[in-house]
Amino acid sequence: MQALLGKKVGMTQFINKEGALTPATVLEAGPCLVVDVKNVQRHGYKSAQIGFGEVREKALTKALNGQFAKNKLSAKKWLREVRLSPEENYEVGQEIKADIFKPGDLVDVQGRSIGKGFGGGMKRWHWRGGPGSHGSMFHRRIGSAGASSFPSRTWPGHRMPGHLGDRTATVQNLEVLKVDASRNLLLLKGSVPGGDNALLFIRRSLKKPQGVKPKTVQKASEKKDPLKASKQAAAGGGKKK
Repeated sequence: MQALLGKKVGMTQFINKEGALTPATVLEAGPCLVVDVKNVQRHGYKSAQIGFGEVREKALTKALNGQFAKNKLSAKKWLREVRLSPEENYEVGQEIKADIFKPGDLVDVQGRSIGKGFGGGMKRWHWRGGPGSHGSMFHRRIGSAGASSFPSRTWPGHRMPGHLGDRTATVQNLEVLKVDASRNLLLLKGSVPGGDNALLFIRRSLKKPQGVKPKTVQKASEKKDPLKASKQAAAGGGKKK
């Protein structure tokens, strides 16, 4: 099961072997505890429920406290059910750490995006807006929302100003740059949804890109002078006959 619950620590920079600077996000991934296991005979499918984050028993319901007490486990703040393949076997009380991933793996990260309150059409849907000159009276307005003759109403799903952010978002195919198993830290290329300390669900990538080659940094000896190349092309020496 290559899936974990974690928190966003913050953003930083990662320098690879070629010296290239890459924006990266640090995640606290796990350790997660297997709280419950479902089997095919009883439930029709196989899954494991994992828990993450410490919490006081007073903050949980009696049902959850009874579940943790029955299995003699410490209370966890967040729970998530993960489907398993038939050959995967986990036991209640088993701990899952960040070392299930390795550098070079691709993961999908799901979280809750940052809420930005009420947003206009230009901010929410990236509209161009009206003329900015004096007297236009149409700087940031949405314009007409529907025709008068037909359909004499606004079509369902029409983009309009409204609530922005604070929704479930998933970023796919993020590369794992570094794994610190001793501190349960993951370094991912790029950004992830949510703010600092936001809950994240990290799992192996489900839609791996096909035919994407990694970018290579060109060596100094291989770099060409564009001025010399243009002069050679003008003189007819750029192409070999």
